Amino acid sequence: MIPSFPEVGPRFDALLRANGIEPFAALTSDAASLAVPHATTCVAIRSTEGVVIAGDRRATSGNLISHREMDKVMQADTYSGVAIAGAAGTAMEMVKLFQLQIEHYEKVEGQSLSLEGKANQLSLFVRNNLPAAMQGLMVVPIFAGFEPGSASSRIWAYDATGGRYEEKDFVATGSGMLHASTTIRLGWKSNLTLDAAIELSCRALWQAAEADSATGGYDPVRGIFPSVATIDARGFVFVEQPKLSGLFTNIAEEVRNV
Repeated sequence: MIPSFPEVGPRFDALLRANGIEPFAALTSDAASLAVPHATTCVAIRSTEGVVIAGDRRATSGNLISHREMDKVMQADTYSGVAIAGAAGTAMEMVKLFQLQIEHYEKVEGQSLSLEGKANQLSLFVRNNLPAAMQGLMVVPIFAGFEPGSASSRIWAYDATGGRYEEKDFVATGSGMLHASTTIRLGWKSNLTLDAAIELSCRALWQAAEADSATGGYDPVRGIFPSVATIDARGFVFVEQPKLSGLFTNIAEEVRNV
């Protein structure tokens, strides 16, 4: 027989607590105890020719490095891409569904979804993930693309509720966003070329890796470089490893000589 606790009133959860049972313990548990891999720092920078989108390669589970070569920059379609930060598995599944949604629209309608429409679709996916985000499985992507008709590039950042915010010049997300965005802010110019934007994104990720333990930097021993892609009139194109190797070698040499 359950003891009587008249002071708890009609609330069943209060009755459980009076008997030493926490009814919402599973919901309030530390999400880090799940050891879910998290992606970390990503950036996007507009230039005069298009946009550069980049991300480091490290995924962490608490204080452990779970993956060293995770790809956080992914092509959405011919003229757009997504960079992910947050719960890695959830983020990758979200991007796959987003890619499928874009492809489905094109097949049904016979034309490509506008860049604004793609940004709206991604916003819906982020918003639908809110219940998981409330339990620690948050995803905060960056979406960037190029519009061939107007020859212009655009960037959007998102919050956990699905709110989307178009950024005029650049944006950073993830655990190293403060250090990355500060580096970009100091180096950004209105007449930035695509090559200069690539170099600036590499410097931003270098500084983020220097100050943030969750952000992976250039790893010459394993030959691991951040993922960097350009989106311009040619479409979505990954920057090749030899070029990245040269850029990071130069940055390392500068740091060594300071």
